[in-house]
Amino acid sequence: MTTTFDRAAAAPAALESVPRLSLTPGGVRPGRLDGAWWPRSRDLLLELPSLAAELDARWGRVTRITVNPAQWPVVPRRVPVTGHTVHVGWYTTEQDEHMIMVCSYAPRRLDLLVVPPGTDSADAARLMAEAADPANTRTASELLAAGGVGGGARPGPGSGFLPSSVAPPGGTGAADRRADTARSRAASWPASA
Repeated sequence: MTTTFDRAAAAPAALESVPRLSLTPGGVRPGRLDGAWWPRSRDLLLELPSLAAELDARWGRVTRITVNPAQWPVVPRRVPVTGHTVHVGWYTTEQDEHMIMVCSYAPRRLDLLVVPPGTDSADAARLMAEAADPANTRTASELLAAGGVGGGARPGPGSGFLPSSVAPPGGTGAADRRADTARSRAASWPASA
């Protein structure tokens, strides 16, 4: 039996799992934000595992992540990450709607600007650099407003956004399958994990 590995087919999937992340340089007193994260979608079950795994390697085991639900259609209670579970929570008035807070065992905390998924790559790169700049004094929402990038409110009816659970057949294909796999894994994790 011969096994063939097609690198061209595997490369896009590997690139999609690498989080687009920019952090303030280590040893530098951070500004108002500790960096930025540019997710590829608004599906936290699909996006958070790769972010948490990357931060585990760089910064210490991630234990909790909080978001403002204004930008996320579904906020899961927990997400599976290699070797552990990360608990996810939300705040409506206490947390900027364009920010994600990441906590670790250390105890450490990172406040990251969330660059909207559909942002142009040049705008996203500029916003990520500004958020990671130790001299930054703006909040996440202020950075987006100053940059002319519309974060917008939570996608609703008529916006063209459909969660993968109600997306039309033949939608994004591989992305839908990965999202469904992530959801089924998260649903099967024990509550005590």
